[in-house]
Amino acid sequence: MKYVLSIMLAVLLTGCSYSSSTKSGTVGADRKQIMLVSASDMRTGAAKAYKQVLADASAKGTLNKDKKTLARIRAIAKRLIPHTKVFKTDAPKWAWEVNLITSKELNAWCMSGGKIAFYTGIIDTLKLNDGQIAAIMGHEIAHALKEHGRERASSQAASNMGLGLLKQGLGLSESTTQLAGMAYNVTVGLPFSRKHETEADRMGVELAARAGFNPLEAVRVWEKMAKLSKGAPPEILSTHPSSATRIKDLTKYSKKVMPLYKKAKK
Repeated sequence: MKYVLSIMLAVLLTGCSYSSSTKSGTVGADRKQIMLVSASDMRTGAAKAYKQVLADASAKGTLNKDKKTLARIRAIAKRLIPHTKVFKTDAPKWAWEVNLITSKELNAWCMSGGKIAFYTGIIDTLKLNDGQIAAIMGHEIAHALKEHGRERASSQAASNMGLGLLKQGLGLSESTTQLAGMAYNVTVGLPFSRKHETEADRMGVELAARAGFNPLEAVRVWEKMAKLSKGAPPEILSTHPSSATRIKDLTKYSKKVMPLYKKAKK
């Protein structure tokens, strides 16, 4: 059976081609990717997973409690979202949602299709100003634009003997519950790779700059994070770039998109 599955996977992979899920923008975000999971399946799963996260938070009384901060992050998102067209033409028309969860967790994320969640912990602990929130939000939006979750799900499908891919190739659809679990896992449950993080950093500063936020605020975010992460494992042992590496790269790319920021401020 394993031999048969391997052959079927090889046949299906032969029909796949590498392409970029986004346009390059100023930062060059046109890396080629291979996608074995459909965009439709990812968005269906993300919508269900997001709805469940909000339902759980609502049941705990932690959803959108701080109305002032909620209005603040939604206003920032409103400035960022129109500029997503630079990377993906249809993105401004996604069914975007932005919600706030009261939690000490230092976290924020954006699922496929524009489903954003911010946790009060990251805003309060790091004492973020609007530009710094925009930097983090731009980074998370970039993950969704570049479809990193879909790319990871595709890699998992291939590494698991192609069972998920075979279901698609044979016309067998996944249940919505399974898709929701997949979307949550590859967006929230597991850390992104260094490559994905660096890509999202660069795209994020471009989105922020185009929206009129100083892109160097992204550097300040990671300076704050560096102070909190003393004793973190060496970069080679981590799935994420080290704070020092991120600061150096973000400084370089922030300067690259600075003309966009100056133009937006005018």
